[in-house]
Amino acid sequence: MHQGLDNPALHLAIALAVGMVAQALARHLKIPGIVLLLGAGVLLGPDVANVIRPEVLGDTLQMLVGFAVAVILFEGGLNLRIRRLRREARSIQRLVTIGAAVTGVGAAIAARLCLDWSWSLASLFGALVIVTGPTVIGPILRRVRLSRGVATVLEAEGVLIDPIGAIAAVVVLEIVLHPSESLAAGAVDLLIRLGVGALIGAVGGAIIGGLLRFERIVPEGLENVFILSLVLALFQLSNAMQPESGIMAVTVAGLVVGNFEARQLHDLREFKEQLTVMLIGMLFVLLAADVRVEDVEALGVGGVWTVLALMLVVRPLNILIGTAGSSLSAREKAFLSWMAPRGIVAAAVSSLFAQELDAAGIEGGSQLRALVFLVIAATVLIQGLSGGLLAGLLGVRRPSNTGTAILGANPLALACAELYRDVGEDVLLLDANPGACNVAEARGFRVVFGNALEPRLLARAEIDSRARCLGLTPNDEVNLLFTRRVRERSKGVEVWAALSREGAHVTPQMIHNLGGRVLWDGPHYLHLWSGLVERDQASLESWMCELPREPSKRPPIENTEERERSRVVLPLVIRRGTRIFLYSSELRVKPGDELRVLVRRDRREIGVNWLLDQGWQEVPTIPGTTETT
Repeated sequence: MHQGLDNPALHLAIALAVGMVAQALARHLKIPGIVLLLGAGVLLGPDVANVIRPEVLGDTLQMLVGFAVAVILFEGGLNLRIRRLRREARSIQRLVTIGAAVTGVGAAIAARLCLDWSWSLASLFGALVIVTGPTVIGPILRRVRLSRGVATVLEAEGVLIDPIGAIAAVVVLEIVLHPSESLAAGAVDLLIRLGVGALIGAVGGAIIGGLLRFERIVPEGLENVFILSLVLALFQLSNAMQPESGIMAVTVAGLVVGNFEARQLHDLREFKEQLTVMLIGMLFVLLAADVRVEDVEALGVGGVWTVLALMLVVRPLNILIGTAGSSLSAREKAFLSWMAPRGIVAAAVSSLFAQELDAAGIEGGSQLRALVFLVIAATVLIQGLSGGLLAGLLGVRRPSNTGTAILGANPLALACAELYRDVGEDVLLLDANPGACNVAEARGFRVVFGNALEPRLLARAEIDSRARCLGLTPNDEVNLLFTRRVRERSKGVEVWAALSREGAHVTPQMIHNLGGRVLWDGPHYLHLWSGLVERDQASLESWMCELPREPSKRPPIENTEERERSRVVLPLVIRRGTRIFLYSSELRVKPGDELRVLVRRDRREIGVNWLLDQGWQEVPTIPGTTETT
């Protein structure tokens, strides 16, 4: 090639651009991004186009790999919520300890038997494929809506197993390079590195989380790059204190920071996710280009049998032992037995090991790297692409068209959430106010904290599988945008948006144009009602229908009398047996239907007269419930 392609900066620029194009195309095709990244790396590498030659980067590639893995694992830790982990704590603990050992030993035996490798080289392979990784699990979870228990186990295993597997692989490498070291000494070294990394990560994460809690310490607009610099410094500091402990440190730091309640966290998660996508694309292209096609072909049938043994024997054995005695069903365990794609950590560490073995004059480094990349390609292609189909066959998908998501955790939204919970519906609240989220969680509701207009947060809230979504903030523009975001993700979700009489920029027609409906027939004094509920100045009452009534054929009356009524009484829902409907004048009311309505205590007479005029009969007491909010 001409001299310009010997420029390391040009190689990095090409890898970055190709990596992002490949991932964008993969999103459109709805396939795992690594599939296209691996293909792009091979096509642009020395064996085909010879455009990207990783050796031009020299030691820079190793440094980039280290920093990228640090950011990726920190971002993975950010997404783990301790409350979710506790529900499947036993399974997760066993999978990242006993399960990791089963995978390492089983993979080593498979490589020894199928490829006739030496025990030292086979042991290195076993250690390298312990990891699964958030870089491949995350996209699969976004594409396949799994039940909460299975998703939690897969996500936690992918994040927590990476540092354990990578450090274990480094320990095995040192034993291979220095045969005088005993296995017992290696095990002690492994525990020391994990312990030091976890301790440094916990302290560093607490410091970072504390800085985020106090908004004046980090100037607004600098939070993301400030935290990124601290993460990279933490990674290198931990490595300096105890070699190869940095990946454990950044994983634990991400877990600690992710469980702080800070306003900046949702921005930090969004920034780290985008940065991770960029780094994954660049690294996979570079590392795939460094693998020779002839090395993969040299593995022959033995390499194929090794991969099959890893997928069909070792992984199921791992799950059988790791989830014994857990609450997971047989179908959920069967799905977990199939799903173990490998990602960037296995690719990065195997490339590093190939260089280390070649430098030490030990044969087999290129074969080791080739086999690891064959495992990555096979598991991502076969398991990643078949995951959705298998989840459907085994019945481990999240049920669709169930539950209610409410944007807002204000007092009025909480009152509505209580009504849905009373009939046994699953209710989820979304809010960016930490105080409101804490109040909602104290009342037993599941809450997603952050900006609900971001696609990533809507995915966490499982919006596309909900029966209905309510935009119930006092901000009409936010409710309108929420309606648009939900409709973009799913056409089958019923979306309602509240409008405030204080607002004048959003009209009911704008909501209808997006495919949504206006909550409670029209604008209401949302700030007023939220304050009344919070101060216990409104009573939640039940009124019964005795005669059937046709839906109203006229639009809501917008006159002085109607506006005055909306300050006094606010009909919320109509309950029909175990079903619940949002109040609307278009709903055909049947005898026995129960209207749950908020009525101002200081002007109750006006509210009662309006309800009687509408044909409702008051229910004096509600067994098993309280009269007031």
